[in-house]
Amino acid sequence: MSEQIRRTTLENGLNIVTERMERVETVSFGAYVAAGTRHESEATNGAAHFLEHMAFKGTKRRSAIRIAEEVENVGGYLNAYTARENTAYYVKLLKNDLPLGVDLIGDILTHSTFLPEEVERERGVILQEIGQANDTPDDIVFDHFQECAYPDQPMGRPILGTENGIASMSRETLMAYMHEHYSTQNMVIAAAGNLHHDDVVELVRTHFADLPTHTPPQAVPGRYVGGLKQTERKLDQVHILMGFPAPGYREKSYYSAMILSTLLGGGMSSRLFQEIRERRGLVYSVYSFASPFADSGMFGIYAGTGPDKTDELIPAALNELRNLQNGISKEELDRARTQLKASLLMSLESTGSRCAQIARQIQVHDRIISTGDMIRKIDAVTEKDVLATARTIFNGAPTLTTMGPARNIPGPDAIHAALKSA
Repeated sequence: MSEQIRRTTLENGLNIVTERMERVETVSFGAYVAAGTRHESEATNGAAHFLEHMAFKGTKRRSAIRIAEEVENVGGYLNAYTARENTAYYVKLLKNDLPLGVDLIGDILTHSTFLPEEVERERGVILQEIGQANDTPDDIVFDHFQECAYPDQPMGRPILGTENGIASMSRETLMAYMHEHYSTQNMVIAAAGNLHHDDVVELVRTHFADLPTHTPPQAVPGRYVGGLKQTERKLDQVHILMGFPAPGYREKSYYSAMILSTLLGGGMSSRLFQEIRERRGLVYSVYSFASPFADSGMFGIYAGTGPDKTDELIPAALNELRNLQNGISKEELDRARTQLKASLLMSLESTGSRCAQIARQIQVHDRIISTGDMIRKIDAVTEKDVLATARTIFNGAPTLTTMGPARNIPGPDAIHAALKSA
């Protein structure tokens, strides 16, 4: 572990990890809870996200407006997000205001009041958020994609929950979910910036003292299935997502999957962009992505095209997947490596990105992976590694979801057969 990165585990089991960045004047601080969509039952789907909203709606010592005013009085920024595997609460401040940031995050996670009127008000806000997502086809198609890949299980349910579920979710359900999952055994506290580790530890010891210490229930393992889901809507474009099972964070082929995604559809020089947009003019937007989870992952390709172009678009994309399995040039492998390393290094210029990264590493690996180690792992990926990963991924069960006036869309069996001919 770098001398600038230090880790302490308190007597109650709470992990604290910090990274000192002496040349900045700010600090980012966050609490990262291993509780997200995959930790919900069908009845509690959307609870993690609902809780994220409620955390800012008042504590025993602070009203909602006071929470907002205190952080903005010092020019700080307070926010949160919910993902499939975790929920994060974070603040960015000038370095001398760190004690206020730790106090605020600790207060909202240990002393929130969940006033009934605030629950009802925020219920309306979330229902509006769901409505907005439903009106955004290139957003909601990703929820359909996840549901199709992981049907009838927590990993496939929407992060926001459903309209019916949110409308009926009680205050007691939210409080019970928080008590069950928000414990010292399920949370990592992280900070990055111009700070001193020992100071952070003492602040956390004080302001997170009331966290429960029990061991929360384990998440349900993700079981990738795949399939086809088409949603007809009167739109000018068809939004298409095609995907396959892929490595998770802990798998050896994680880095080769990231490089595969970069060279296939990670930029303007990528194969998909050059063939489908530049040469054929079929799309405005086309890209690939690798989404790793703790115990599984997904590889996906997104494209938006006109209804009369799907006949050409999908075969063209499948042809690129076949061609890639036959070999890649040294030039494009080197370019993909460089893009991935540059993206990593650029992200590390942000205190917020560093804070989130060290927290995720503790949660996933229970250790810090240095930047140097990550660079070495990226550089160690060979053409053989990428080709082997591509053949494994593209031989998996396909997932295909569409939104809009799609016509002549091949089913998963047809996609699988087309790729097996590579």
